Amino acid sequence: MNSHTLFAKTPPLKLFFLASIPGAIGMLASAIYQLVDGILVGQFLGETAFAAINLAMPFVIINFALADLIGVGSAVPIAINLGQKEEAKANNIFTCSCLMIVGTGIIIGALLYFMAPLLIELMGAEGRFALLAVQYLQVYAICSPLTTIIFAVDNYLRICGKIRSSMGLNILMAVLGAGMEIVFLYVFKWGVWAAALAFCLSMIICAIIAFIPFFRGKMLLRFCRPRFSVKMVRQILACGTPTFLNNVAGRVTSIVLNAILVRLGGESAVSIYGILMYVEGFIQPLLYGMCDSLQPAIGYNWGAGQYSRVRAIGKCCFIASAIISLISVSVILLFPEQITQLFVPDSDADFLVTAVLALQLFSLTYVTRWFSFAMQSFMLAIEKTLPASLLSISTALVFPLLLILILWPLGLITILWPMGLTGIWLNFAGTSLLAMILGFILFGKYRSELMQADIPRPQNDQSITEQTGAAC
Repeated sequence: MNSHTLFAKTPPLKLFFLASIPGAIGMLASAIYQLVDGILVGQFLGETAFAAINLAMPFVIINFALADLIGVGSAVPIAINLGQKEEAKANNIFTCSCLMIVGTGIIIGALLYFMAPLLIELMGAEGRFALLAVQYLQVYAICSPLTTIIFAVDNYLRICGKIRSSMGLNILMAVLGAGMEIVFLYVFKWGVWAAALAFCLSMIICAIIAFIPFFRGKMLLRFCRPRFSVKMVRQILACGTPTFLNNVAGRVTSIVLNAILVRLGGESAVSIYGILMYVEGFIQPLLYGMCDSLQPAIGYNWGAGQYSRVRAIGKCCFIASAIISLISVSVILLFPEQITQLFVPDSDADFLVTAVLALQLFSLTYVTRWFSFAMQSFMLAIEKTLPASLLSISTALVFPLLLILILWPLGLITILWPMGLTGIWLNFAGTSLLAMILGFILFGKYRSELMQADIPRPQNDQSITEQTGAAC
């Protein structure tokens, strides 16, 4: 099915299942791999290696976030330009964005490689703990120029209407990564660096496979002679900023929390935080898969002036996000011990008690997180970058750091609220609640614009049968 038929003609509810379900499955495959990665490292290499990965991971994600900045930032104007029938502009943005991602990967990869020892030292890690974290980070840094492009091609496939190809790409990447990691860790008995190498190789292979149809000119988006302009670059960066801020600010928060946890509870506290991040890494891709898969359709219809379809598609996104989130809360509350033992099977009683409490408090996050998550994705799809950025930076950085000062014993606050590690675990749910409140405020501010009437279609497009009022 071509992009116009999929985005402009398909009834919203059917579009939701055609676009978001494959997207969610694809991201679920990636999430499962992340879980398998953590389980394999914990099982074969032990708690210290598991903690080292989680110490290094924020810096890895910051590297990927720069690629995501350009990949997501270009996807929004590409979809809108296609909706406005500006194919040449869309192709130019596509070409320039690919070049920007590769160039950024080279620069940031080099910086991360040489700065890795210093960055890990600043986190407070020492000895073997620090050595393993540096090894893990440097492997990702070396592969950065080739791995970062994968974060863009997924968006471009969805824009071209190749939703199932996007899903297949993510499944293949997960299978390859898990397979190679089992061989590297179990058969070859390699160290923690091999876990990073397995994932990097899987990304490189899948990126090559995904771009072959683009190089052959068989996709809606085509490579052309790049024409860079300040306006275009500014547009890409503006549209990608909310996602970038969410990724980077979230990693800054993770770095702060890891530094606190190292001093407050040592490797055990960092390991428990790692378990929470792996659980989050399973839930959020499901939400990303559904919401981000619908962004091209929302952007296309927004560009075409079909606002009733935008609202109908958005409604599906919000409802589905709520359902996924509430199911996640239930699973975490029912099986906290089992989740802990997946990652750290030989944990002692004290570790298990602390981890179970952390998971129970963490589960409350998704009682409210779904709304702000869906709102941010929706605002970004219609090129409302300012509210999307505000929601992103507040959720990922401002609210968490504010709550750290309130809930964690720091200076005089110790006297008022000496919660220790419990305050850290409560931070996530508190942040989510504040983000939901901010999301409602932003929705009220833009409500009139979101409720505007459709722009009449050209006469030759009037035959399109739409069911914009379809309920989800």
